[in-house]
Amino acid sequence: MAEEHKMGSMDISQHKAGWEGFMKMTTWGTVSVIVLLILMAIFVV
Repeated sequence: MAEEHKMGSMDISQHKAGWEGFMKMTTWGTVSVIVLLILMAIFVV
């Protein structure tokens, strides 16, 4: 049978690393879209 779960005993290092990667990709994606829109506003219009 499964052991009883104890709060705070789980290793979440992989979860934290995954979340940091997701946030980094989201940030860079957002910045890239904003820069692209600014450049389009300058050169296309």
